This record gives sequence, C-alpha cells and structure tokens, in this order.
Amino acid sequence: MASAARIFTRSALRSTPATYAFRPTITHGNRIAQSFRSSRRSYSSEAGSSKSSSGLVWGFGLTAAAGAAGYYYYTTGGFSVQGNKVISAPTKDDYQKVYNTIAKAIEDNDEYDDGSYGPVLLRLAWHASGTYDATTRTGGSNGATMRFAPEGDHGANAGLKAARDFLEPIKAQFPWISYSDLWTLGGVCAVQEMQGPIVPWRPGRSDRDISACTPDGRLPDASKEQNHLRAIFGRMGFDDREIVALSGAHALGRCHTDRSGFDGPWTFSPTVVSNDYFKLLLDDKWQWRKWNGPKQYEDASTKSLMMLPTDMALIKDKEFRKHVERYAKDDQLWFNEFRDVLVKLFELGVPFTSKEDDRWTFKPTF
Repeated sequence: MASAARIFTRSALRSTPATYAFRPTITHGNRIAQSFRSSRRSYSSEAGSSKSSSGLVWGFGLTAAAGAAGYYYYTTGGFSVQGNKVISAPTKDDYQKVYNTIAKAIEDNDEYDDGSYGPVLLRLAWHASGTYDATTRTGGSNGATMRFAPEGDHGANAGLKAARDFLEPIKAQFPWISYSDLWTLGGVCAVQEMQGPIVPWRPGRSDRDISACTPDGRLPDASKEQNHLRAIFGRMGFDDREIVALSGAHALGRCHTDRSGFDGPWTFSPTVVSNDYFKLLLDDKWQWRKWNGPKQYEDASTKSLMMLPTDMALIKDKEFRKHVERYAKDDQLWFNEFRDVLVKLFELGVPFTSKEDDRWTFKPTF
C-alpha cells in the first residue's frame, strides 16, 4: 500500500500542470517536508535486500491478473502476441504502455528501501550503459549482458539483481521489448517519475548472449579521484562537463555496506531529482568518517550524509569544480545538461537504424 505521504504528493502533482516550476526545490529549510515522502530511514540507490515481500506479491499479482483477463504472452517468428494483438513493429503508444506499467509498479511497491525503486532502476540503466569502450566499440546498453553471471557478479553491480527482478514481470507482460530497451526505458521512467527532466529515448537495442559480457573494471571505483574519473568516463567519450553532470545522479539513493562497503545517502531527499548534491558539496563542511569501513566523508553538522572520494574530487579539481558551481546555482541548467548526457549514455554503442530526430518523449504519470 502506498504511504499517505506518497498519495498526497501524487494527488498534488496530478492536479497541477506538469511544469519544472512546480518541482520542489530541495533546500535545508524544507528537508523535513521532504522526509514525509516516506516514513523509512533507508535509501535506495544501491539495492539491498527488500524488507518486505511486496515485490514478489506484485509479480504474482500481475501474473494472476493477466490470467484472469484471458491474456497470454509468447514470441514466435519475430512477432509478439499479446492476447489477440500481434505486435511486429511496436509504436510509441506501445512503449508508453510499458513506461506506464513501470511507473505504476514503482508507485505500488513503496516498501523497498526509502520507498522507491526509482534510484536503483536508474542505477541499473547507468551500469548497463557505462561499460561502453569507444575504442573497441564493445559494451554499452546494447546486449543487457548483466543478465549473465560474469557481468552481473562484478562488484560495481552488486545489488542490481533487485532492479532486474523488479522488471521481470514487466518483461513477461511485454515480451516484444528487449531487456536492453526495457532497462534503459526503466531508467528514463525513474528519472521522470522522481520529478526529473523529460528524457528523450528511442528503441533499437537488442539482447546478446554471454559471450558479449564485458570485463570487470569498466565502471567507476568510488575510492579513486579525478584521474580515475577522467580515465573511466573518457573511455566512453565524456568530457569534464558531462562527467560532473552525470555525477549529479548521486542526489538519489544511497550506498549499502553489504554491497559497495560504503554507507549512507548523499542528500536528504533521495527519491527526488534535484541539484542538492552540488549544493551540499559546496555548502556543507565534509570530514573523514571515523569507522571500520572504507574511507568516505560525512557532513560535519549532522553526520548523516556521506560523500565518496570520487564525489569530493569534483570540488578539489578546478576544472570539475567550475561545473559543480554552475549546477549548484541553476537547477534548470543542470536538468538540461543531465538530460542530454543521459541520452548520450543510454545510446553508447547502439547500432540504431533510426535517426536522432526519431527519439520519443514519454508523458509522466503524475
């Protein structure tokens, strides 16, 4: 059951035109108000074990509902059959239905971590795409090779099974969509449903077998600093500005000790897309946390937030810092540039037959 706070938030959003102006600005003064989005204290960027069986209940419920309605799904000969409808060339409306189903599942399954699967769905899309190597033209979102143990077991992907399992009932409902398209569309849906920018997207990714799994080490190591960031993101084709823009996704979710070893959220509003990450980096005082875990920072005032060495590198390095300052001052600027770099990330290495002008935008459900 959705929390009363979430119902109130959704009702307010549905009764108001969906504009960026309405999106709440998260400041030190309204952190208490943001906490009413959920009564839970944990956060969900890096998937831990759900504390309830709501995900399984939802999955079984979806199957039962499909059976009761007389639907069955299978694929054959390149065509997908859903009930009496054969889909050989899915349209935008078909993908909007997938989007809406993901959004509803996010809303209905608010027992997970901080009350939303949104952050971990974005992380799944990010990590599936961030393995791209521009030199060898391997990796990227095309293939969904994290389905297989060699890649799914990489340390950077710890906990993402929760996101993959979350999307399985949706894959069963829409068997014509590839895992590769589903995972990236899930990332788009997560950003938009968490009040982020509208992110253009297009289909065209195909799934590959285990032979296409990428080697470990292509994703960022949070214990490193600026040289490592430039090496990892430079391999994909990103510049300094794009590296900082992507890093703003740390406004969402948190780390878990049983996954990365790190612990804690980056912001006080981990299920709302905002530029708080950049503001906190600049405005708060950060100190090394004294604990038995890996080296990480904590805010000196509340000791409830954390930053990783890779986060602090963004304000230590003067070239990175100037972009942190830009985004901290102007959330709409960051929204625009974050949107553009997400589109680029999700399309790395994909052999599209469509043109960039053919990208679609999907209507949020609130």
